[in-house]
Amino acid sequence: MLIKMNLNGKDIEALIEPDMLLIDFLRSQGCLSVKRGCDTSNCGLCTVFADEKPILSCSVLTARMAGHKIVTLEGMQQEAKCLAEFIADQGAEQCGFCNPGMMMNAIALLKENPHPTDEEILNYLAGNLCRCSGYEGQLRGMKAYIAYLEKQGKESL
Repeated sequence: MLIKMNLNGKDIEALIEPDMLLIDFLRSQGCLSVKRGCDTSNCGLCTVFADEKPILSCSVLTARMAGHKIVTLEGMQQEAKCLAEFIADQGAEQCGFCNPGMMMNAIALLKENPHPTDEEILNYLAGNLCRCSGYEGQLRGMKAYIAYLEKQGKESL
């Protein structure tokens, strides 16, 4: 079946099988930040934005995304770069496998709530599996990034 969508700011057309998962389609399009971790919608590694809302691409058929705007971490390099530096400064990137999904969810949180509490940050990131850390480094990095944005006079991303 032929589908059309906007992927990372580009209108694309592609032939797909009706049962193709969005994660597989995105990886076939070169979006390697979208990771397969569990295939059960429990780890958050496959998080992408569909029409500016975070979704788990391992649990959505590509055909359902026809006509929609999909953004992966590859399409959010400017938004993610500075945040990633703050998280890395806290030693929270360790192996790096969870980083893309974690970044997508952190960006989603900050777009929805520019001034989250520690509890709100931890609750929002709870759906992201990270086996290397206790999420404290990510929390410290996000808090430092929020303080940086406030100092720069920016409300949010």
